[in-house]
Amino acid sequence: MPPAAPMFPSLRLDRVSIALGGRRLLDVDALVPPGAVLTVMGPSGSGKSTLLALIAGFLDPAFSASGAARLGDEDLLASPPERRGAGLIFQDPLLFPHMSVGQNLLFALPPTVSGRAARRAAADAMLARVDLAGFFDRDPATLSGGQGQRAALARTLLAEPRLLLLDEPFNGLDQALRGTVRALVVSLVAERRIPAILVTHDPADAEAAGGRVLSIGAEAAR
Repeated sequence: MPPAAPMFPSLRLDRVSIALGGRRLLDVDALVPPGAVLTVMGPSGSGKSTLLALIAGFLDPAFSASGAARLGDEDLLASPPERRGAGLIFQDPLLFPHMSVGQNLLFALPPTVSGRAARRAAADAMLARVDLAGFFDRDPATLSGGQGQRAALARTLLAEPRLLLLDEPFNGLDQALRGTVRALVVSLVAERRIPAILVTHDPADAEAAGGRVLSIGAEAAR
C-alpha cells in the first residue's frame, strides 16, 4: 500500500474584501479544510475570478483588497506569489505548445525529484492517474478538450501545490466529459488532501464538489 499523502493545512479566508473604484465587490469569510472544495458562484463581474487572483498573487492593481488568506499560520497575501504554493487551472489547459505532454509535466516537477529515470517515472505515473497513460510523447495540439484539461491537472499536481484554485475549468467540455473530468478533479483533491476553491456558474459543479457553496454578488451566501 502506498504511503498516505501529506495533509496540508486548512485555508481560511478571513474577512477578505475586494473593491474596484470604491465599489465593494465581495466580502468573504470561509474555511476550506484539506481535501475539500469550496465552490464560489455568482454572476459575471461579481469578483469570483478576482478572488482567485488575489489568493494566487496576481491581482490587478486597479483592485484594492484587505483581509487575510491563511494557510495554517501563514498569511498567503503577505507572501510573494512564487512562495504561496497555489496551483491554478483555468478554462483553457494552457499547455506549452512547443513541448510534448510529458515535457510539460517534467517542467512542473520540483527539483527534489532528481534523475532522469525518476522524473520520467513520476510523469508517467501521474499521466496514468489521470487516464492518459502512454501520452508522454503526444503533441498537446492533438489532445481533445478533456485530455487537455487532464494533462493540465496532472502538470499542476506534479508541482506539489499546497492549495488548488480552479477557475471555471470545465466550461469548454461537453456534459459527458464535464462530469468525468469534474469527478477526477474532486477525487484528486481528496486524495492529495489539499484545500481547493472552485469558481463556476454551473450548480452541477457545486453539487459534485460536495463542499460549501458560497454565492456572491447578486445572490446570498448559503
